[in-house]
Amino acid sequence: MKHTIIAPSILAADFANLQRDIEMVNNSEADWFHLDVMDGVFVPNISFGMPVIKSIAAHAKKTLDVHLMIIDPDRYIKTFADLGTNILTVHYEACTHLHRSLQAIKAEGMQAGVALNPHTNVSLLEDTINDIDLVCMMSVNPGFGGQSFIENTYKKVKQLRKIIEANGAATKIEIDGGVTNKNAKQLVEAGADVLVAGSYVFGASNPIQIIKDLRKLTTI
Repeated sequence: MKHTIIAPSILAADFANLQRDIEMVNNSEADWFHLDVMDGVFVPNISFGMPVIKSIAAHAKKTLDVHLMIIDPDRYIKTFADLGTNILTVHYEACTHLHRSLQAIKAEGMQAGVALNPHTNVSLLEDTINDIDLVCMMSVNPGFGGQSFIENTYKKVKQLRKIIEANGAATKIEIDGGVTNKNAKQLVEAGADVLVAGSYVFGASNPIQIIKDLRKLTTI
């Protein structure tokens, strides 16, 4: 039986009631907290920075999965380690020297993730797949929550799964964007290990039940 990791995206939480929403995730069947950090340069939006993450880390009792949608992410690797990040993901498109960035993340005691924009081919990760703990596949264009899921994602997940298996890697595949009960099972069947859900969870009247339903749906 496969245990799919459910990672609610805090970007969709109610920032006026952030502690309440963090406690909700703590008390739910979710596995991770997914935190999107945006700089307004790499993506056309600004999310939250270090003080907010420090506050989240103080209350979160589960894995902190931080996704950097920023230019020059290497500058901040140590900072995010010091904040208590467990998994730090950088964008393939933002790293001139990806291998060096991955090594720097691991040197700080974190797991290293690489995010791919919808237009980026998964084959570009073939040479570094054994150094990557997590591939965050964007199934919407990065920068804003609440977008529609890009159907081509299923094909990319299958292609990436083949690359992982061919290289004997232990890399997890994470899907970020537009995940709902309509596509969750199909994504897991295609080879996904981690599902990020934002507005689908936090926009629901009963988010704990929604997480429970996703868990049931993706246990295959």
